[in-house]
Amino acid sequence: MSEELIKNVQEMLKEETWTRAAISNYTKNNLIELAAVIEKARNENCADEIKTLCDEHLTHSKDSIIALYFSGILALDKGTLDNSALVSLVDIFKKNHKEAVVEYLCESILADDPNNKFALRTLADRYRAENNEKVWELYERIVKLDYEEAELAKALAEHYEELSDSENAIAYYKKALLRYVSAKNLNIIKEVWTKLISLIPEEIDFFLLVQRKVAKTISDDKSALLMQELYTYYKDTQKWDTAIDILKLILSIDPKDNWARKEIIECFKGKYAGHSHLDDYIRSSNLTQNFRNVFEAISDFEKHIAFDAKNFVFHRSWGVGIIRKVHNDILTINFGKRSGIHEMSLKMAVNALTPLAKNHIWVLKATKSREELAKKIKDEKEWALKTIIKSFDNNCDFKRIKAELVDSILTPGEWTSWNTAAKKILESNSSFGVNPNDINMYTVREHEISLEEKLSNEFKAQKQFFARIEILMKFVNADETDKGSELFADMFSYFTSFLKTVTKVNEQILASYLVVRDINAKIPSLAFPIKYTFKEIYDDIENPRAMYDLLKDSKNTSLQANYLAAIKMLPDWADQYIRLFPAVLSSDMLKTLINSGHTEKVQKLAQASFENSREYREAALYLFKECQNEKWFKEAGIPYEKQLIGLLNIITQTFREINNHVNTTENKKINRTATQLLFKDDTLLKYMIENGEDTITRMYTLIDDITDLESSIKATLRNKILEKYPEYKFHTAEEKTSAPSGMLVTVKKLEEKQALVDQIQNVDIPANAKDLSEARSQGDLKENAEYKAAKEHQHYLTVTLAKLQEELNRSVIFDPTTITTSVISFATKVTLLNKDTGKDETYTILGPWESDPDNGIISYMSPFGDALLDHKAGEDISFVINEHSYNYTVKAIKAAKI
Repeated sequence: MSEELIKNVQEMLKEETWTRAAISNYTKNNLIELAAVIEKARNENCADEIKTLCDEHLTHSKDSIIALYFSGILALDKGTLDNSALVSLVDIFKKNHKEAVVEYLCESILADDPNNKFALRTLADRYRAENNEKVWELYERIVKLDYEEAELAKALAEHYEELSDSENAIAYYKKALLRYVSAKNLNIIKEVWTKLISLIPEEIDFFLLVQRKVAKTISDDKSALLMQELYTYYKDTQKWDTAIDILKLILSIDPKDNWARKEIIECFKGKYAGHSHLDDYIRSSNLTQNFRNVFEAISDFEKHIAFDAKNFVFHRSWGVGIIRKVHNDILTINFGKRSGIHEMSLKMAVNALTPLAKNHIWVLKATKSREELAKKIKDEKEWALKTIIKSFDNNCDFKRIKAELVDSILTPGEWTSWNTAAKKILESNSSFGVNPNDINMYTVREHEISLEEKLSNEFKAQKQFFARIEILMKFVNADETDKGSELFADMFSYFTSFLKTVTKVNEQILASYLVVRDINAKIPSLAFPIKYTFKEIYDDIENPRAMYDLLKDSKNTSLQANYLAAIKMLPDWADQYIRLFPAVLSSDMLKTLINSGHTEKVQKLAQASFENSREYREAALYLFKECQNEKWFKEAGIPYEKQLIGLLNIITQTFREINNHVNTTENKKINRTATQLLFKDDTLLKYMIENGEDTITRMYTLIDDITDLESSIKATLRNKILEKYPEYKFHTAEEKTSAPSGMLVTVKKLEEKQALVDQIQNVDIPANAKDLSEARSQGDLKENAEYKAAKEHQHYLTVTLAKLQEELNRSVIFDPTTITTSVISFATKVTLLNKDTGKDETYTILGPWESDPDNGIISYMSPFGDALLDHKAGEDISFVINEHSYNYTVKAIKAAKI
């Protein structure tokens, strides 16, 4: 069927009626007929053949209408960015005044590709010529798609302003201004800047954002000229602080700007009108004299003007004080009860004191009670954050916030919960921002800004590459952000810039590729053309497994998952997944491979993991822990003992590398995992005991050879093996220590005490806390018997737990293979002849935990037990305890059963 359709298209191309010669008779019905052919080609899966046929035809008949139409529309299906065939076709119809055909053709293109810029612009031109109101909808789509389009953004702003829709008007004026800045169109920048000052003069953060962009893309001087106009508004409205900040910015660009210098003097006069020493301080600071550095002069003036009666100051030794009186040049300052009242000259005050605002956190701490301030800080966290940040020149990190609160106002426990809530406020509340030059420093905004601007500022302040991806994807994932904003375009372009020329693929190149591809899929309107295929990128990666680990994911990013998804599209994806598994360690990856018919490859991976544990350490640990019960793993035929030996080899290798200071942190983590898998739940021990003494000998020899393995692990193994095989003889190279430090204990008692600690920590203490809470809720704690009983039990539990933990820390597991009967010692059973009574007495020597005198079990640390230690059979022993004399002859010593 498809062959017939291809033959029909060939015939159509030959007919003269489908050439430019017949254009005068062309209507949209002809296009409808052609569209039906394309639909049929799609259904019969021969679209590629027809496109190839038409492309070939165009090489010698470039104005063929049918060839241009088929080639152009089918190119849209393939998602290519080549519009050349459609552009030529539309141009032919426009030159022949076929407006209706042009309109229909553009609508057809947009039905297949809603973001086709060429079709949108062509159709918009038609609507504009017809005064069709639908043109504004098209303009909005174009502005959203084309981040460089400033003229239409400005036209939309003016349109909405005429409709009295100020919100949309302002939004499009902002877009237009930022895009004109990128285009360096200074005349229009000035026009739109002036318009926005008339509409939103209070949005100082936006204007500062534009100022920075102008300074970066055009020049500092031009940005200063723009700020002069904004300054006029703040001066006229007597908002002196902001006006002064703007002038300081202008002076930072040009310290010799005489206009700004004169204006800042006028602003100071306005702000401090009525101050008795205003003129004196202006004069003494030399603000009016050009020979004095302007910022030194400003600093002198601001310090002097701050030293007025009722103002607060700080001295590094005396603390916070309040100025009680200013007489001539002498200040009288009250520093409170501790430091008293001091007088000093104004000159000395300028050098020794720091002026403080009335709402500075230090002033609040000095003038309010701790209880009052703590309550306000806990109840009004936003106020607290603003107060502290503003106290330090509106530039403060969390380290400083903590330093101001902990101990002096909040306890460490109160800080923990306060800190969590405060960070959420800083993250979500648009009244807070970050310093554009330091992501760790927070600022307070006088006016709220959009989430787009907030994230854009964070992006600029953030210097870490992967943290920038997190901010970008936070922008993408937020419902309220405008993905068509130029602020987003600036962030996005940072990553596209990595892909313009790729010489060597590193983690930043790969991450940028994955991010750009992901955003292209989520926001097709961006349509950034990536010159490289993923295969080209991947083939250039030196170590794909290591690269997986280098892709750092966070809350809003999924770089590792996107990396795997891209690899899944490669022809040899199964081999690549096998290659990557030791880094990924994912059950989903194994399921994907097995469900796709690659079970044999997965089984070979498992076999290799235990045969070559050096290269596949993480894989071996994962497979041992997670896949024992999987059918495919059982059928892989890996002997269980071989798996255990593989894990022992991993422990040996990691100890060796740790001792050689190679990847110490990673090796310690792997070593700990392997040790827990083998010994925590007696996994290895159970296998050894179940398989008899030959297996014990074979496996224990390997364990004993690991010299860095904790001696307690080996001792525990020997104890439990001897419980099952009392006559088993160990042949170990381990050195025996005759007098181990700490408190000797048996394995059985150690396990009992550990269980008791677990019971107290996880059951008894939580239950007691609940009892306390319920008793406290009954009120009047003085007469509350339940509360007193719960408090007494709380004390008992605390003391008992502390004692147990201290004993556990000192405990040393006794190794039964070290029992000696040559002298009385731990784990021996001794028969003594009491020379005073003539009767035999039998005692077992163990530790304090096992001690049970009524049943003849004596602690080796007790006075009686200690007196017996180290004596041999046949020796006489005499000693006195608590004024009682003991006289014995040692008759026999044998090993005790423990």
